[in-house]
Amino acid sequence: MGACCSKGDRTFDGFILNGEDDFKESDVGNEDRIPNGDFDARVRLQGSCKDLSMFTQQGRKGINQDAMTVWENFTGEKDMFFCGVFDGHGPSGHKVARQVRDILPSKLSHAFKKSKTSGNYGSGDVDEAHNNDGNGDFDNKDGHDENTGHNSFFSLWKTNLIKSFKEIDDELCADASIDSYCSGTTAVTIIKQGNHLVIANLGDSRAVLCTRGNKNQPVSVQLTVDMKPNLPCEAERIRDCKGRVFAMDEEPEVFRVWMPDDNCPGLAMARAFGDFCLKDFGLISIPEVSYRKLTDTDEFVVLATDGVWDVLTNNEVVEIVASAKKRHNAARVLVDRAVRAWRCKYPCSKIDDCAVICLFLKPRLLLTKSTSERSHQIPGYPFRGLTCYSRSMSTEDRLTVINDEITTDSKDCIALSNVARVDSIVKVPRLETGLNHRRKCK
Repeated sequence: MGACCSKGDRTFDGFILNGEDDFKESDVGNEDRIPNGDFDARVRLQGSCKDLSMFTQQGRKGINQDAMTVWENFTGEKDMFFCGVFDGHGPSGHKVARQVRDILPSKLSHAFKKSKTSGNYGSGDVDEAHNNDGNGDFDNKDGHDENTGHNSFFSLWKTNLIKSFKEIDDELCADASIDSYCSGTTAVTIIKQGNHLVIANLGDSRAVLCTRGNKNQPVSVQLTVDMKPNLPCEAERIRDCKGRVFAMDEEPEVFRVWMPDDNCPGLAMARAFGDFCLKDFGLISIPEVSYRKLTDTDEFVVLATDGVWDVLTNNEVVEIVASAKKRHNAARVLVDRAVRAWRCKYPCSKIDDCAVICLFLKPRLLLTKSTSERSHQIPGYPFRGLTCYSRSMSTEDRLTVINDEITTDSKDCIALSNVARVDSIVKVPRLETGLNHRRKCK
């Protein structure tokens, strides 16, 4: 769920396409585009160009609460991209998602310029901020750079991302024009310049990289961890703050976050912007920030909300995008396939909103249509007492876990692929409680 990218009367003739035939039928003329962002960045809310494909589609649950944005020449730096997708939930989730979509890139741009001017590359604030998030070290999970702690690009962005996420959450709390007490949004973002890729994740949207295997086949590499309440490190933090984590009898595979004394709101994620009814009980807005050094074998990155990941595997997503006949249609083709999968797998369920960004890292190469049989998950996150459910799995293939027996002896977290999708929240708290919390934020 997220904010819709509305189509307006404004038109834009697209980026310079260098004569590529792939883009003759591009729908960039219909996109809703902001002419320029901070420091003359080129902002796109939908559409396509030679390096990019974006598409969102409303589901059957009401207003489209998915939002997305791409800033080219981010911070005024050549060849720097900011990409983000945001999945709103709750009564005002679409407003929260749009607000974060519009504010986050601008805030990061100014923070980057300020840090760069003051020469704060590789400052000690990074380690301090990371150690305070209550989780293990995710920095080197891809194994491509053993010295990420000394990478000034990563260090600078990690500090600014953590700081900016916190500032935006504080601003949401104080903003009386948006009811974010029982509404919120996830966020998964990437910042790419040259062969540097910084990923920040908050919630259960996901980023997946396509790289080439030994036989030149497309292989998926999951870049983010789905921040679900039943992850041991997340569950421990929530319970330490007096919040509760359990699944309802009618949804035994879906663990939710609940207030200490009320069976609400039942949030199906452990981190998010907004949702201030749970911020005193373990829900946080601190993103997991990681780094990957891109190589010549890396092809593209897909950012998508869980409306896609709930019905398609990482490998399926990579294969669909890699085999798209025209790059500018890749995101639309992926969303179409996700919608068809929803109708086939869950004919009685309401199709979720879907938002997709495909960022291509190099000129188009011919890739084989067959994908790797296995998805390369994040190394170092073994299955230890975690729930891993997939609606496409057979019953005997599922891992059996009892919520009360979630192990907390390890700080490791893993990526949960294909977690069954349900509404993000199931009950709205009392209004007067929200008003009291709003006064506390001011």
